[in-house]
Amino acid sequence: MIKDDIHEVINDLRARRDALCLAHEDLKANNDKWNGIIILLSLVTGMIESVKIKLEIDNDFMALVPILMSSLVACISALIKFKKYPEQMEVLIQSSSLLTQTLTKARNHDYLDEDIRAEYYLSLEKLETSLYPDLRKKYLKQSHKNLLCIMEQEMVYYNNIRKVNAGEKMDFKCDSRSDTSAETPIKEMDIEIGVVENEVLDTSNHRNKPLESIDEV
Repeated sequence: MIKDDIHEVINDLRARRDALCLAHEDLKANNDKWNGIIILLSLVTGMIESVKIKLEIDNDFMALVPILMSSLVACISALIKFKKYPEQMEVLIQSSSLLTQTLTKARNHDYLDEDIRAEYYLSLEKLETSLYPDLRKKYLKQSHKNLLCIMEQEMVYYNNIRKVNAGEKMDFKCDSRSDTSAETPIKEMDIEIGVVENEVLDTSNHRNKPLESIDEV
């Protein structure tokens, strides 16, 4: 899709930058998982060796266990090296940095000039060479969904601000514990946030009401 407006370019850069960050997040999670397994196996191997020496255990099974554990650690280390997690993450970081720089420049422009257009195309090329097409599709889809959810939440937030300033009732779409909870009016929220059951929060004179002090535990 051709982008002829600066705002379209900004939104597209945001989505693609977030897609790179999501890909980096998954790679880092996998890398940390395998490194954690290596650390755990190494600690268990050391513990077995210490127990064997302390209890003076000398049999074929206890002699083979450390060897097997060390071989397993070596196999996992080879797998991590084969997967090239650090190298892939470095490429994604560099690409994300380029997209972030282009996004910053685009936000400082009121229209799409040739300079921004050239940097935008360079950013697209960098993204396309950083991720395989199937991964690019996966993470762009997730990035678009996240951005739409953020925009929706911002609309709810500013709409609630308008309602407060107008002395109207507010509705919370979700609480801090879950982003998937159903829309819950204030009168249905429990007492833990300071609202009495079946009582609607009165915001009509909120500007004239003194702030209550917070009791520290």
